[in-house]
Amino acid sequence: MILPVIQDTLADALKLLPFLFITYLIMEYIEHRTSEKSRMLMKQSGKWGPAFGGILGMLPQCGFSTAASNLYAGRIITLGTLIAVFLSTSDEMLPVLISEQAPVSFILKILVVKAAIGICTGFLIDLLCHRHRGYEHEEMRIEQLCDHQHCHCGKGNILSSALRHTLQVFLFILIISFLLNLLVEFAGEDKLEAFLTGRAFLGPLFAGLIGLIPNCASSVLLTRLYLSGMLGAGSMLAGLLAGSGVGLLVLYKVNDNIRENIRITLLLYGVGVLCGVAIEVIL
Repeated sequence: MILPVIQDTLADALKLLPFLFITYLIMEYIEHRTSEKSRMLMKQSGKWGPAFGGILGMLPQCGFSTAASNLYAGRIITLGTLIAVFLSTSDEMLPVLISEQAPVSFILKILVVKAAIGICTGFLIDLLCHRHRGYEHEEMRIEQLCDHQHCHCGKGNILSSALRHTLQVFLFILIISFLLNLLVEFAGEDKLEAFLTGRAFLGPLFAGLIGLIPNCASSVLLTRLYLSGMLGAGSMLAGLLAGSGVGLLVLYKVNDNIRENIRITLLLYGVGVLCGVAIEVIL
């Protein structure tokens, strides 16, 4: 039973490889050309921070969420701006959907909905909290974060960076696809789909927990679960809203207020689950 699962997994994953590489090649070009301008834009956004943060978060760059964590730790941006960035960040969802040749209209809908939820939530939080800018704080540059994680994606040429990220995500897809195919083989696709989609609340609760995992593998897993039919659109959105790539992990590292970090984590999870449940019910 294992051999057919391995064969199917390899066949499906290899089809995605060229699409992933082209996507990351474009993304790396954008990252090298606009990352510094984007960070400066967030710093100077003022009361319109949630709007700028929500829009910038739509672009699949881990740098935005990590930069936002550091800017917030220094009270250079507001809590609402931070939340807007976290909620709108798509991480690896976009490359996976593009590589799977998902309809452009569907991809745009997901990006716009996430950004709209992030912006609205961010403005509401700033309105309630009245948080103002505080002391200046030294930023952790994307390149420094990459050095800490030993990925060196901020250095070298665009081609090597794109190839490195492509292979990393391809490996995630390969492992996750194998586990999903193995699960389907032993448990049965009908039973799994009924378990995850049979109740409006169960899928978003489950997906939200996956989204909180501070790793790009969570967004890959959520997207693959949706594409395989095991998660509804609302459940996938719940997990993607709760997920912020490595941004949340960086926040715990640079922000000394642990209680505040926990509240932010619970807020992300709560907003993600509520929005996911609402969409599941509506659809």
